[in-house]
Amino acid sequence: MADFTDSLTPEHRAFIAKQPVFFIATAAADARINLSPKGMDCFQVFSDIDVGYLDVGGSGNETQAHLTADGRATIMFCAFDQPALILRLYGRGRPVLPQDAEWDALAASFVLLPGTRQIFTFKIDAVQTSCGWGVPMMRFERERTTLSRYHSTISEADRLARIAGRTTSIDGLPVRLQTRIPT
Repeated sequence: MADFTDSLTPEHRAFIAKQPVFFIATAAADARINLSPKGMDCFQVFSDIDVGYLDVGGSGNETQAHLTADGRATIMFCAFDQPALILRLYGRGRPVLPQDAEWDALAASFVLLPGTRQIFTFKIDAVQTSCGWGVPMMRFERERTTLSRYHSTISEADRLARIAGRTTSIDGLPVRLQTRIPT
């Protein structure tokens, strides 16, 4: 049976802090649904209704395109150990890029990683928990370092040039380009 609340409880916050992976789902009208797994210890809880995560450049920028077009998002955490639980955060999000005025204050809450592209912030309007009994038991071994190593080998000029070539999502939605590499 699912339970809903309108904000995070201390128990929810403790559960989130234990999870090494989460999933972000976004959509926009007439566009594909995007669902991405995230790790790298990049998620932060700011308050009972405000959360965010540090985004590192990868294969695309669908989340930014969808949040800019529509704003809706679902973030899901699930336990792969005991006790079983699935926790979903429903809300609206937006991107904050390194050139934005609020970047420095927001970025202070994170450990910036090589390839840092933006921070997504979310205002939660509903929290759902469910049993999670169908989720398999697995062990966390370690974070992958491949993406950080990759970004560490690219110059700032080359990275900005690559970013400049990605102005739309896979469905043609506009993407706001990063113009500054955070340090």
